[in-house]
Amino acid sequence: MSQDTNEAAVRRFRTLFISDVHLGSKSAKADHLIDFLRYHEAETIVLIGDIVDGWRLKRSWYWPQDANDVVQKLLRKARKGTRIIYIPGNHDEFLRDFPGIHFGGIEVKTNTIHQAADGKRYLVLHGDEFDVVVRHARFLAYLGDWAYDAALGINIVLNVLRRRIGMPYWSFSAWAKHRVKQAVNFIGEFQKVVAEEARRHEVDGVICGHIHHAAIEDMDGITYINSGDWVESCTAIGETLDGEMTLLTWRVLRAETTPTTTPPLLAPPVAQVKLREVEAA
Repeated sequence: MSQDTNEAAVRRFRTLFISDVHLGSKSAKADHLIDFLRYHEAETIVLIGDIVDGWRLKRSWYWPQDANDVVQKLLRKARKGTRIIYIPGNHDEFLRDFPGIHFGGIEVKTNTIHQAADGKRYLVLHGDEFDVVVRHARFLAYLGDWAYDAALGINIVLNVLRRRIGMPYWSFSAWAKHRVKQAVNFIGEFQKVVAEEARRHEVDGVICGHIHHAAIEDMDGITYINSGDWVESCTAIGETLDGEMTLLTWRVLRAETTPTTTPPLLAPPVAQVKLREVEAA
């Protein structure tokens, strides 16, 4: 933690769930994640896949200093006693060959069962296992990845212009994705299939990433939680000390605010919900 960080402003959680950072992509908001980690502490941090974007790094190498800074920040937290679990996704699938291995205090797992402070159990996985395109049509997955890159490129140009005229960040790619019927249908089907996998494991809920769509929803008695991403929405899931799951959004760099302001936690009220108790069947 830097000397400039206001200790009173740091929020402490039992667990933080972070996914889809895509380090190695020019669209990764690594600076926002570093800022987020500076003002959020947790006993355990679970990285739910696509932290490193191996697909893009294979096409062309791009590894700026802030990508190094994210890695170093996580390693420092591990050295100071934070338990860090890394569940690889499809973009960093090369790490799936090392389950059970520790890298600098970071433990690699294929998936895990997380027991919250309130006793509820959650299946934690990246989620690409339930994406038919990724599993059975890799060429189409790469093509979709290229189109997504193009939309993120529009985001960058658009938001440079918005910042110059004093307007806040806005995601063109997220706007487009949520208005394309096929994308909306895909998100809905993905949620149903992942919730069914949680039911098969006889747990209370599932925590995943992959589709870059943050959510906390009840799916017929299964709590579906998606941690979102750090290329568009800059979201994470925080488990409080009493087991409450909360959606966190970090849109504005702390460095851009005055020292007297509170950290820019900008999730809308509807997103910061306390999960209601699911009645036993």
